[in-house]
Amino acid sequence: MSGGRFLWTTSSRRGWGALRLTTTGRRSGAERSVILGYLEDGPNLVTLAMNGWAEGDPAWWLNLQAHPDGTVRLAGQDARPVRARSATGPERARLWQRWIAVDPQLDALTASRSTATAVVVLEPRVAT
Repeated sequence: MSGGRFLWTTSSRRGWGALRLTTTGRRSGAERSVILGYLEDGPNLVTLAMNGWAEGDPAWWLNLQAHPDGTVRLAGQDARPVRARSATGPERARLWQRWIAVDPQLDALTASRSTATAVVVLEPRVAT
């Protein structure tokens, strides 16, 4: 009904926000969009690749693994191009702790899944 406008909030209001991510379908090649929670980390946006609490990776993350370039749109802003990658090592640990600060129950909730939760970094890129 609202086109997602009321769900979208910037991260400055509560420490995290919601963004609209558009990817390229790994099989169809068609544009696919999803609303995700994010944290800001310098110029990067950080989200978690979770399929709710169900097993497996979400389709948007599978799409980005096949085609890492996408676009994001934040509330009240124009779409901007990004390139996705999975955080690893100390960077992943640091970003995971930032998500724990937002949701202290995250460790317990993700422990019930056999699928590891990827911490996805959306880096700005120059549009081509």
